[in-house]
Amino acid sequence: MSDFIDNIEAVILANGDYPSHQLPLQILHSSEYVVCCDGGADTYIEKGFVPNAIIGDGDSICAENRARFSDIIFFVPDQETNDQTKAIDFLISKGYKNIAIVGATGKREDHTIGNISLLVDYKRKGVDVRCYTDYGIFIPCKDEITMSSAEGKQLSIFNVNAKSFSSEGLKYPIYDFTSLWQGTLNRCTSDSFSIKAKGEYLLFIAY
Repeated sequence: MSDFIDNIEAVILANGDYPSHQLPLQILHSSEYVVCCDGGADTYIEKGFVPNAIIGDGDSICAENRARFSDIIFFVPDQETNDQTKAIDFLISKGYKNIAIVGATGKREDHTIGNISLLVDYKRKGVDVRCYTDYGIFIPCKDEITMSSAEGKQLSIFNVNAKSFSSEGLKYPIYDFTSLWQGTLNRCTSDSFSIKAKGEYLLFIAY
């Protein structure tokens, strides 16, 4: 997982709760390119930072910042996608492929679920993306993966459309989950784990 952090090219700050955990804060504040989703810019600017771009439909950012930073605001009125997706598409258009998302959870649970579920769509676009919350990391996955970890590390697997699940290095056996809760609350039994499957799923690893 540290390899991904070392290779992050850009960070999206969504309009959920501003990060409080050290890791997403470090990723956000050390990034060379930060895109804020509309109202997420207000808090970022309030804390003394200036984003490289602000993306959205303009319905959340305050009037003062809308005027002050008009040269870096890119209004996208399309209501068929959310601001996080607009930020992803903006970064893809600029050639960024290794992207971290922070601030995507909190405030409203429906927005949280929507933001997390979209990670799989972004992977389909060819983006290597991870969402860092104050409690862990969401990673969209496909087919077989192997990751370094630590004994006792907690994780959950949310199936999207995958079949033929199997694993090594996990305490509880996994199978072709048909409900979201079925793959939750597993844990690592060694310093790495592997998941084999055919299809897409979402992995959450707690800090």
